[in-house]
Amino acid sequence: MASLLLAVIYLIFISLGLPDSLLGSGWPVMQTAFGVPSSYAGYVSMTISFMTIISALLSPKFIKKFHTKWIVIFSIFLTVLGLFGFSISGQYAMLFLFAVPYGLGAGAIDASVNHYVANNYSGSVMNFLHCFYGVGAVISPYIMALALKYARWNEGYRWTAFVQIGILFICIISLPLWKKNEAGSDEDDIKNSAGIRETLKVPGVILTLIAFYAYCAGEATCFLWTPSYFAGTKTDLSKELVASFGSLVFGGLMLGRLISGFISNKLGDRLLIRIGIAVELVGILLVFIPTPGYLVAAAGFVVIGTGMGPVYPAIQHMAPTNFGKRYSAAVIGLQMASAYVGSTFMPFVFGHLQQAVGIFIMPLYLLIFAVMNIGFLELTYKVIKK
Repeated sequence: MASLLLAVIYLIFISLGLPDSLLGSGWPVMQTAFGVPSSYAGYVSMTISFMTIISALLSPKFIKKFHTKWIVIFSIFLTVLGLFGFSISGQYAMLFLFAVPYGLGAGAIDASVNHYVANNYSGSVMNFLHCFYGVGAVISPYIMALALKYARWNEGYRWTAFVQIGILFICIISLPLWKKNEAGSDEDDIKNSAGIRETLKVPGVILTLIAFYAYCAGEATCFLWTPSYFAGTKTDLSKELVASFGSLVFGGLMLGRLISGFISNKLGDRLLIRIGIAVELVGILLVFIPTPGYLVAAAGFVVIGTGMGPVYPAIQHMAPTNFGKRYSAAVIGLQMASAYVGSTFMPFVFGHLQQAVGIFIMPLYLLIFAVMNIGFLELTYKVIKK
């Protein structure tokens, strides 16, 4: 039964990844349809992320009050509502209305399932879990590309919503698996878990939040602006090909987490993060190289994603070890909120920056956050050691 539940959890993370790459893949066409500047994608992305921050901050209370399974069911329902809403949006302003359930669903499911896995499974399982997030995020740009080829961008959101409904149905029929697994879980740890204010006073917590913010600032910028980077720096590319570039970083993430799943228990979370960020820096260097074609830059974004792959799950998995199980739910909730602060504001900032200077500055922007990420993590380790 435990293995069946783990399969369902992997499927849940596919559903979590599905909505995340749709906006970036469809935006070059959506922008034209709505008649708005390219930077306006940042406003929609910021709204989605802001709602995710709210649900992530509330997640410790949700986890104490509700079982993870009910948080998952309701969260997937909210993302389905958001996806269908985007599919019927005929005006730019309508996107903001449906960005609310879109974002609320993502934050609650992310924090609750990460907390559940961090406290019940190994680092290997955590990496494989986030690898399946990459599977979902890789699939949706191709759904959008097919929609642009055979229908409209609206259908890309609608078709993705149908896939989410299928996953939601599987989650509902799997509810008895959670009940059997929860019989052996430590309910006292959940009931006695610390709150947000108390957790913020724990040494090292704020430093790890800044590191997580920096990681997700770079990651979210890639998610939203990679197709636009190719549209703005390369010539003679079809709109379907540009949309498919939204899967480059996600494909790299999936590969990085797949590899990490096999080696994480041997290397440990800290070494895995250091190796990952080193690989990410190599990818940024490849994107820096000026070439007339798109292949080198495309390879660079795949390498960036591969390097980023182990960072997110490793930071989440370290929470109980670094700060204790009493604080793990609040730490993970805070990490999610901090991450989505980066996801909310930094792609938005980049949107205006690239509009003023040019989208060619994207690799430099990513470099700044990669350095911040590793720098603040190393400071965290030193504080925890003391």
